[in-house]
Amino acid sequence: MADTIVTNSPAGDSGAGWVVALIILVAVIIGGFVMYKNGMFRGSEPAGTTNINVVVPNPITPAPKTP
Repeated sequence: MADTIVTNSPAGDSGAGWVVALIILVAVIIGGFVMYKNGMFRGSEPAGTTNINVVVPNPITPAPKTP
């Protein structure tokens, strides 16, 4: 009687799935880095017309001079 050998192989290559997952992961990381560098995740910045007024009081009498 002849022996019958049955080999079960998966339908697809599992290495291909890992390659696709790695490419997607790298694309997401690079895309996030580019978006961060372009200021997508930061708050809005003032338009440059911000005016900050500071009042510095003048002393009534001058400071005493040291001999």
